[in-house]
Amino acid sequence: MAINRRDFMKWTAGAVASGYLGGASPTYAAETGKAQSVRPLGQTGIDTTFLGMGTGVRAARNESALIRRGDEQFMEVLERAYGHGVRFFDLADMYGSHEYLRRAMDDFMDREEIMILTKTMGRDPETVTQNIDRFRQELDTDTIDVLLLHCLTRRNWTENLPEVMDVMSEAKEQGLIRAHGVSCHDWGAMETAVESDWTDVILARINPYESHMDGPFEDVKALLQRAHEKGIGVLGMKILGEGTLADQKESCFEFAAQAEFLDAVTIGFLSTDEVDDAIEQINRHAT
Repeated sequence: MAINRRDFMKWTAGAVASGYLGGASPTYAAETGKAQSVRPLGQTGIDTTFLGMGTGVRAARNESALIRRGDEQFMEVLERAYGHGVRFFDLADMYGSHEYLRRAMDDFMDREEIMILTKTMGRDPETVTQNIDRFRQELDTDTIDVLLLHCLTRRNWTENLPEVMDVMSEAKEQGLIRAHGVSCHDWGAMETAVESDWTDVILARINPYESHMDGPFEDVKALLQRAHEKGIGVLGMKILGEGTLADQKESCFEFAAQAEFLDAVTIGFLSTDEVDDAIEQINRHAT
Protein backbone atom coordinates (compact mmCIF):
# COMPACT_ATOMS: atom_id res chain seq x y z
CA MET A 1 0.00 0.00 0.00
CA ALA A 2 1.39 3.39 -0.94
CA ILE A 3 1.71 5.90 1.89
CA ASN A 4 2.63 9.56 1.56
CA ARG A 5 5.05 11.45 3.77
CA ARG A 6 2.33 13.23 5.72
CA ASP A 7 0.49 9.99 6.54
CA PHE A 8 3.77 8.30 7.44
CA MET A 9 4.68 11.08 9.90
CA LYS A 10 1.26 10.90 11.53
CA TRP A 11 1.55 7.14 11.89
CA THR A 12 5.08 7.39 13.25
CA ALA A 13 4.17 10.09 15.77
CA GLY A 14 1.12 8.19 16.90
CA ALA A 15 3.14 5.04 17.36
CA VAL A 16 5.71 6.86 19.48
CA ALA A 17 3.01 8.40 21.66
CA SER A 18 1.31 5.02 22.07
CA GLY A 19 4.55 3.33 23.04
CA TYR A 20 4.54 0.78 20.21
CA LEU A 21 7.18 2.18 17.85
CA GLY A 22 10.38 0.18 17.70
CA GLY A 23 9.08 -2.53 19.99
CA ALA A 24 8.77 -0.19 22.97
CA SER A 25 6.54 -1.24 25.85
CA PRO A 26 3.00 0.22 25.87
CA THR A 27 3.78 1.54 29.36
CA TYR A 28 6.89 3.43 28.15
CA ALA A 29 5.16 6.81 28.00
CA ALA A 30 4.10 6.55 31.64
CA GLU A 31 7.63 6.19 33.02
CA THR A 32 8.65 9.02 35.30
CA GLY A 33 10.96 11.62 33.82
CA LYS A 34 11.16 10.28 30.28
CA ALA A 35 11.21 12.99 27.63
CA GLN A 36 8.05 11.59 26.02
CA SER A 37 6.31 10.61 29.26
CA VAL A 38 2.81 12.08 29.51
CA ARG A 39 1.86 13.67 32.81
CA PRO A 40 -0.76 16.06 34.19
CA LEU A 41 0.02 19.77 34.17
CA GLY A 42 -0.80 20.63 37.75
CA GLN A 43 -4.56 20.63 38.31
CA THR A 44 -5.41 22.14 34.91
CA GLY A 45 -6.82 18.91 33.48
CA ILE A 46 -4.25 19.20 30.67
CA ASP A 47 -1.72 16.47 29.91
CA THR A 48 1.72 17.21 28.51
CA THR A 49 4.86 15.40 27.57
CA PHE A 50 7.72 16.06 29.96
CA LEU A 51 9.84 17.57 27.16
CA GLY A 52 8.51 20.58 25.33
CA MET A 53 10.00 22.34 22.33
CA GLY A 54 10.68 26.03 22.84
CA THR A 55 10.56 28.37 19.85
CA GLY A 56 12.04 31.54 21.31
CA VAL A 57 15.83 31.14 21.16
CA ARG A 58 17.22 34.68 21.01
CA ALA A 59 13.81 35.98 19.97
CA ALA A 60 12.57 39.55 19.65
CA ARG A 61 10.18 41.49 17.43
CA ASN A 62 8.48 38.38 16.02
CA GLU A 63 11.71 36.66 15.01
CA SER A 64 13.97 34.02 16.55
CA ALA A 65 17.27 32.31 15.84
CA LEU A 66 15.38 29.35 14.36
CA ILE A 67 13.35 31.59 12.05
CA ARG A 68 16.59 33.18 10.88
CA ARG A 69 17.82 29.72 9.87
CA GLY A 70 14.98 29.47 7.38
CA ASP A 71 11.52 27.97 7.01
CA GLU A 72 12.80 24.54 6.00
CA GLN A 73 14.98 24.23 9.09
CA PHE A 74 12.15 25.35 11.39
CA MET A 75 9.76 22.77 9.95
CA GLU A 76 12.39 20.01 10.09
CA VAL A 77 12.99 20.66 13.80
CA LEU A 78 9.25 20.66 14.54
CA GLU A 79 8.87 17.45 12.57
CA ARG A 80 11.75 15.74 14.37
CA ALA A 81 10.41 16.72 17.80
CA TYR A 82 6.90 15.53 16.96
CA GLY A 83 8.16 12.37 15.32
CA HIS A 84 10.05 11.52 18.52
CA GLY A 85 6.94 11.92 20.66
CA VAL A 86 7.22 15.52 21.90
CA ARG A 87 3.69 16.90 22.33
CA PHE A 88 4.28 20.24 24.10
CA PHE A 89 5.09 23.27 21.97
CA ASP A 90 6.05 26.55 23.62
CA LEU A 91 5.21 29.61 21.52
CA ALA A 92 4.82 33.36 21.99
CA ASP A 93 3.58 36.30 19.99
CA MET A 94 7.01 37.93 20.13
CA TYR A 95 8.67 34.73 18.81
CA GLY A 96 6.76 34.79 15.52
CA SER A 97 6.23 31.03 15.83
CA HIS A 98 2.44 30.72 15.54
CA GLU A 99 2.42 30.33 11.76
CA TYR A 100 5.03 27.56 11.86
CA LEU A 101 3.03 25.44 14.27
CA ARG A 102 -0.13 26.04 12.23
CA ARG A 103 1.67 24.80 9.12
CA ALA A 104 2.92 21.78 11.04
CA MET A 105 -0.66 20.98 12.12
CA ASP A 106 -1.76 21.29 8.50
CA ASP A 107 1.00 18.94 7.37
CA PHE A 108 1.98 16.31 9.93
CA MET A 109 0.76 17.12 13.46
CA ASP A 110 -2.55 16.09 15.01
CA ARG A 111 -3.97 19.06 16.93
CA GLU A 112 -5.72 16.74 19.38
CA GLU A 113 -2.39 15.22 20.44
CA ILE A 114 -0.48 18.38 21.31
CA MET A 115 -0.43 20.99 24.05
CA ILE A 116 -0.10 24.52 22.68
CA LEU A 117 1.28 27.14 25.05
CA THR A 118 1.64 30.73 23.97
CA LYS A 119 2.21 34.08 25.64
CA THR A 120 0.99 37.66 25.41
CA MET A 121 2.87 40.84 26.22
CA GLY A 122 -0.48 42.63 26.54
CA ARG A 123 -0.88 44.64 29.71
CA ASP A 124 -4.38 46.03 29.16
CA PRO A 125 -7.68 44.14 28.75
CA GLU A 126 -8.37 45.34 25.21
CA THR A 127 -4.99 44.16 23.91
CA VAL A 128 -5.25 40.78 25.61
CA THR A 129 -8.79 40.28 24.28
CA GLN A 130 -7.58 41.05 20.76
CA ASN A 131 -4.53 38.82 21.25
CA ILE A 132 -6.63 35.82 22.24
CA ASP A 133 -8.74 36.15 19.09
CA ARG A 134 -5.71 36.77 16.86
CA PHE A 135 -3.67 33.93 18.33
CA ARG A 136 -6.53 31.48 17.75
CA GLN A 137 -6.79 32.64 14.14
CA GLU A 138 -3.04 32.45 13.56
CA LEU A 139 -2.94 28.93 15.01
CA ASP A 140 -6.23 27.93 13.36
CA THR A 141 -7.48 26.43 16.61
CA ASP A 142 -10.66 27.00 18.61
CA THR A 143 -8.88 26.68 21.94
CA ILE A 144 -5.40 27.58 23.19
CA ASP A 145 -4.32 25.15 25.88
CA VAL A 146 -2.22 27.53 27.97
CA LEU A 147 -1.98 31.32 27.71
CA LEU A 148 0.63 33.09 29.82
CA LEU A 149 1.30 36.70 30.66
CA HIS A 150 4.77 37.00 29.20
CA CYS A 151 7.85 38.21 31.04
CA LEU A 152 6.45 39.54 34.32
CA THR A 153 9.06 41.56 36.18
CA ARG A 154 7.17 43.19 39.08
CA ARG A 155 6.00 41.75 42.37
CA ASN A 156 2.71 43.69 42.34
CA TRP A 157 1.46 42.42 38.96
CA THR A 158 -1.78 41.12 40.45
CA GLU A 159 -2.55 44.64 41.72
CA ASN A 160 -1.63 46.26 38.40
CA LEU A 161 -3.35 43.81 36.04
CA PRO A 162 -6.70 42.78 37.59
CA GLU A 163 -8.69 43.57 34.42
CA VAL A 164 -6.27 41.57 32.29
CA MET A 165 -6.60 38.64 34.68
CA ASP A 166 -10.40 38.94 34.44
CA VAL A 167 -10.23 38.83 30.64
CA MET A 168 -8.16 35.65 30.76
CA SER A 169 -10.46 34.07 33.36
CA GLU A 170 -13.47 34.85 31.19
CA ALA A 171 -11.71 33.39 28.15
CA LYS A 172 -11.16 30.21 30.14
CA GLU A 173 -14.84 30.07 31.11
CA GLN A 174 -15.76 30.49 27.43
CA GLY A 175 -13.43 27.68 26.38
CA LEU A 176 -11.14 29.95 24.36
CA ILE A 177 -8.22 28.95 26.58
CA ARG A 178 -7.93 26.01 28.95
CA ALA A 179 -5.52 27.47 31.50
CA HIS A 180 -3.84 30.78 32.29
CA GLY A 181 -0.72 31.78 34.10
CA VAL A 182 2.56 33.63 33.94
CA SER A 183 6.09 33.56 32.60
CA CYS A 184 8.32 35.08 35.28
CA HIS A 185 11.58 36.99 34.97
CA ASP A 186 11.74 38.32 38.52
CA TRP A 187 11.82 36.76 41.99
CA GLY A 188 9.05 38.95 43.38
CA ALA A 189 6.79 38.30 40.40
CA MET A 190 7.34 34.57 40.82
CA GLU A 191 6.54 34.67 44.54
CA THR A 192 3.31 36.52 43.77
CA ALA A 193 2.44 33.97 41.08
CA VAL A 194 2.80 31.11 43.54
CA GLU A 195 0.74 32.92 46.17
CA SER A 196 -2.09 33.84 43.76
CA ASP A 197 -5.04 31.47 43.40
CA TRP A 198 -5.45 32.80 39.84
CA THR A 199 -2.27 31.10 38.64
CA ASP A 200 -2.93 27.81 36.87
CA VAL A 201 0.53 27.51 35.30
CA ILE A 202 3.91 29.05 35.98
CA LEU A 203 6.88 29.06 33.60
CA ALA A 204 10.06 29.67 35.57
CA ARG A 205 13.80 29.76 34.96
CA ILE A 206 15.72 27.03 36.73
CA ASN A 207 18.96 25.05 36.36
CA PRO A 208 21.55 23.76 38.86
CA TYR A 209 24.00 26.59 38.15
CA GLU A 210 21.75 29.65 38.64
CA SER A 211 22.35 30.84 35.08
CA HIS A 212 19.71 33.37 33.95
CA MET A 213 17.65 32.63 37.06
CA ASP A 214 15.60 34.87 39.33
CA GLY A 215 17.16 33.86 42.62
CA PRO A 216 19.47 31.36 44.32
CA PHE A 217 18.92 27.80 43.16
CA GLU A 218 17.69 26.44 46.50
CA ASP A 219 15.24 29.33 46.91
CA VAL A 220 13.80 28.94 43.42
CA LYS A 221 13.58 25.18 43.86
CA ALA A 222 11.72 25.54 47.18
CA LEU A 223 9.31 28.08 45.70
CA LEU A 224 8.51 25.88 42.71
CA GLN A 225 8.07 22.89 45.00
CA ARG A 226 5.49 24.93 46.91
CA ALA A 227 3.75 25.80 43.63
CA HIS A 228 3.67 22.10 42.69
CA GLU A 229 2.18 21.19 46.08
CA LYS A 230 -0.55 23.81 45.54
CA GLY A 231 -1.52 22.16 42.25
CA ILE A 232 -0.06 24.85 40.00
CA GLY A 233 1.37 23.48 36.77
CA VAL A 234 5.14 24.04 36.94
CA LEU A 235 7.12 24.37 33.72
CA GLY A 236 10.89 24.80 33.76
CA MET A 237 12.79 26.91 31.24
CA LYS A 238 16.42 27.96 30.80
CA ILE A 239 17.41 24.41 31.75
CA LEU A 240 20.68 24.97 29.88
CA GLY A 241 20.97 28.63 30.85
CA GLU A 242 20.27 29.95 27.34
CA GLY A 243 23.11 27.78 26.04
CA THR A 244 25.68 29.02 28.54
CA LEU A 245 25.77 25.63 30.30
CA ALA A 246 26.69 23.48 27.31
CA ASP A 247 29.73 22.13 29.17
CA GLN A 248 27.48 21.15 32.11
CA LYS A 249 24.57 19.80 30.05
CA GLU A 250 24.88 16.32 31.54
CA SER A 251 24.14 17.52 35.06
CA CYS A 252 21.51 19.99 33.82
CA PHE A 253 19.56 17.25 32.07
CA GLU A 254 20.01 14.93 35.05
CA PHE A 255 18.57 17.58 37.37
CA ALA A 256 15.60 18.25 35.09
CA ALA A 257 14.77 14.59 34.57
CA GLN A 258 14.76 13.92 38.31
CA ALA A 259 13.08 17.11 39.59
CA GLU A 260 9.72 15.81 40.79
CA PHE A 261 8.24 19.31 41.09
CA LEU A 262 8.63 19.97 37.36
CA ASP A 263 5.64 18.85 35.31
CA ALA A 264 7.53 19.61 32.10
CA VAL A 265 10.52 21.48 30.71
CA THR A 266 10.82 23.52 27.55
CA ILE A 267 14.07 23.62 25.58
CA GLY A 268 14.75 25.69 22.49
CA PHE A 269 16.18 23.70 19.60
CA LEU A 270 18.00 25.00 16.53
CA SER A 271 18.62 21.66 14.83
CA THR A 272 17.33 18.11 14.66
CA ASP A 273 20.57 16.92 16.31
CA GLU A 274 19.76 19.04 19.36
CA VAL A 275 16.32 17.41 19.59
CA ASP A 276 17.89 13.94 19.45
CA ASP A 277 20.50 14.84 22.07
CA ALA A 278 17.97 16.29 24.54
CA ILE A 279 15.73 13.23 24.29
CA GLU A 280 18.67 10.88 24.74
CA GLN A 281 20.00 12.82 27.72
CA ILE A 282 16.66 13.11 29.52
CA ASN A 283 15.76 9.46 28.96
CA ARG A 284 19.17 8.31 30.16
CA HIS A 285 18.83 10.23 33.41
CA ALA A 286 15.14 9.55 34.04
CA THR A 287 14.29 7.84 37.31
